[in-house]
Amino acid sequence: MEIRKLAQEDPLPMELLLLADPSLKLVEEYVSRGECYIACGEKGAVVGVYVLLPTRPETAELVNVAVDEAHQGRGIGRQLVMHAVSRARELGFRTIEVGTGSTGVGQLALYQKCGFRMTGIDRDFFVRHYSEPIFENGMQLFDMVRLSQDL
Repeated sequence: MEIRKLAQEDPLPMELLLLADPSLKLVEEYVSRGECYIACGEKGAVVGVYVLLPTRPETAELVNVAVDEAHQGRGIGRQLVMHAVSRARELGFRTIEVGTGSTGVGQLALYQKCGFRMTGIDRDFFVRHYSEPIFENGMQLFDMVRLSQDL
């Protein structure tokens, strides 16, 4: 599997991006400000994506990590997260942050296994920023858990 920066001529993997974030408006906004990276599997098919977004001096945020549902459970998400950490370090950032839904127990475990530590909770984030309720693991999503890692 190859992970590379999305080339200008490559189509944006919007279906994958919307898998991780159902807001087309938010996805388009942060993709325009960040760098999009794709994971290509056999025959060059895009199987994963993430966006690295500069947020503050010396800080980047890992946003929208997504793996095609047919390819989940194979370690691709971990490879994407570790690639993002490495890329942020190469770009000279000192901290990388990530936010995920409080109901996403798999995502929370993944980020912590990759060296992230919890730093806070953004209460009602998903109520304030999304017009429709989001459900994950049988629960309505309200809060965002924030995590970070020193590079």
